[in-house]
Amino acid sequence: MPTIQDHPLRYQLANELHARPFPSLRAPARAVFLAIKKTHDAASRDRGEDTAHLLDLLDRYGTQHPQPGATHFSAPIGQHVLKWEQHTEFVTYTVFLSGAGERPFDPADFDVFPGDWLASAPGVRVTSAMIRICERVADEEAVNTMINDWLVADSVAVSRVVDDAVVIAGDFRIDAGGHLRFGVFPRKGVGERRVGRVVQRVCEIETYKAMSMLGFTRVRAIAPRMTEIDAELTRLMTAMTHGDAPEEETLRSLLRVSSELETLSAQTAFRLSATAAYEALVTSRISVLREERFHGRQTFREFMVRRFDPAMRTVKSAERRLEAMSARAMRAGELLRTRVEVTRSAQNQELLASMDRRADMQLRLQHTVEGLSVVAISYYAVSLVGYLLYPLAGAVGMSKGLLTALAVPPVVLAVWLGLRRIRRSVTKEGGH
Repeated sequence: MPTIQDHPLRYQLANELHARPFPSLRAPARAVFLAIKKTHDAASRDRGEDTAHLLDLLDRYGTQHPQPGATHFSAPIGQHVLKWEQHTEFVTYTVFLSGAGERPFDPADFDVFPGDWLASAPGVRVTSAMIRICERVADEEAVNTMINDWLVADSVAVSRVVDDAVVIAGDFRIDAGGHLRFGVFPRKGVGERRVGRVVQRVCEIETYKAMSMLGFTRVRAIAPRMTEIDAELTRLMTAMTHGDAPEEETLRSLLRVSSELETLSAQTAFRLSATAAYEALVTSRISVLREERFHGRQTFREFMVRRFDPAMRTVKSAERRLEAMSARAMRAGELLRTRVEVTRSAQNQELLASMDRRADMQLRLQHTVEGLSVVAISYYAVSLVGYLLYPLAGAVGMSKGLLTALAVPPVVLAVWLGLRRIRRSVTKEGGH
């Protein structure tokens, strides 16, 4: 039967909703977690290096390879199970080990990742963690005792999550082996997938927290320079107000400050926006756990409010400050440019007025010259007319002097009218 044609991405988009399935875990068990990130331009890194590093690990255990272009993969490696995920800026490796192990949080568990393989990673470690999964006994004091033995008391966070099906604990401190420690205590009979979801959420909370803190370190690094730029901007605006410095020099300084602020904004834009996204993920992952207090201890949310949220507020404050400084520099530049344009306009008006005065003087001078020209031309014209009329002087009984005198008025009038006509003709042509 003929049917409608599917969108080319229909199945890919539908399957994306089911990607990265949660692991299935049964207590007792352990997990080791590792997140790797390039130090610079991680978002535009060569993803092929991530895949090549994964294949190297799989080959060491003789495990099948993922499909080309895969961004997540799960498979057994030896007696354990590996879960690999590729994200925008980092990749994560989680290995699940069965059994409780010889001792809690044994650094030897991390040997599942060979040392030379770790050394050849296409990036650096953002975070790593060891998670211990123990069945929760009826006597919860035993859970309290384990938490006190494993974690640092002054920063430990403990919560009942997912309707008291599981208790989670962690102190977010790096131990002597270089890893964070988390304890997960499911009640007897809790489903394996539910335990796996909780463990996955714990790993995500730690990873996104660590990635968020990169924004805090970036803001702290540029804070001194932002303070210097703020002081420079205030000085320039004071100079604008009191007119202590030449306006064009102040404008050049403002343009330099604005350029530096725009450069800072461009350099930090991605990290600040990524920090906001990671912070939102931390909040959402904690929210879905539906925390309840365990024996009066602080919850994960309370830990974040006390330790994590202040850092995020610092990042947001720095971002707003940078935006405000950029806007202030732009406004100051516009005001100064307006002032410079007004000053130049006044100078142009003075120049035009001066040109008008010079043109008026030239016009008067021209009229004077025209008057002298009439006299000069008339002098020569009278001489010529006199030569023409001299033969008639005897016939009419007049002397040459008298005849010449009588010729002067009409000659001067004729010269004046001729020059006036010529000037009008030139003026008319100039108007066209």
